Amino acid sequence: MEFRGAITALVTPFRNGEVDEEAFRAFIEWQIEQGIHGLVPCGTTGESATLSHEEHKRVIRICVDQVKGRVPVLAGAGSNNTREAIELTQDAKDAKADGALLITPYYNKPTQTGLVAHFKAIADRVDMPFIVYNVPSRTAVNLLPETLAILKKEIRQVIGVKEATGDLNQVSRVLEFCGEDFQVLSGDDFTALPSMTIGGCGVISVVSNFVPKMMSDMCAAALAGDLKTAKALHYTMSPLYRVAFIETNPVPAKTALDMMGRFPFEVRLPMVPLEPANKAKLQAVLATAGLV
Repeated sequence: MEFRGAITALVTPFRNGEVDEEAFRAFIEWQIEQGIHGLVPCGTTGESATLSHEEHKRVIRICVDQVKGRVPVLAGAGSNNTREAIELTQDAKDAKADGALLITPYYNKPTQTGLVAHFKAIADRVDMPFIVYNVPSRTAVNLLPETLAILKKEIRQVIGVKEATGDLNQVSRVLEFCGEDFQVLSGDDFTALPSMTIGGCGVISVVSNFVPKMMSDMCAAALAGDLKTAKALHYTMSPLYRVAFIETNPVPAKTALDMMGRFPFEVRLPMVPLEPANKAKLQAVLATAGLV
């Protein structure tokens, strides 16, 4: 399975405290219509931390059912509890997702040896493609390129990484140590283009929640070697990259989608609405971009 191009880390719409299935299905359909190359349900952007296991499993099934094989579905299935990660990964396979996105265990702060053991334990129980997710800003642990090379060599299910350090030196080392056949996806919108120019194959994106066509066009241009077009789109989206993280993701993205009329804003505690000044900044950037 190849995960390539612009892959949206989907927000999860809520209504009155519950998952809004109708809005979620319509949102997925719009993403595909706009040319997105893949979808991630139940990632960090999907507020997986505050979904119950039942909700988590249901959201993945809704996504797979709505997509109907038109684009790859990479299901968020990681946990800081290895047993829980095994359960969620098995369920992602049962739901017929194309792969599992497995975050490094957060809060526990495992050693590099512990990280290898964690992913081996999942692989021993579940046979499906894994994209490992490295995001030290949220987990307090950095999966080193040398460790990724061990994972690639020793666990055949590990076919790539979502690299969200924002460090191009680390991206370069991952590509150097793991080889061109290893799927390196940027986990930060602002490093998507730079990562692709040195051998990355795409991005798991936040801003593509509200500009899917622009991001998919940028990735397609970059992967085709059309850097002139890719750079123009990158710089057009750069103000969106910044404002999407003006406060903690996915609050700005959900606010943008509300402003664009996709579905009403709702998050779960401890997420809260944008501060008024930041909401005004977001509105201004969206207006400049012609989105509202």
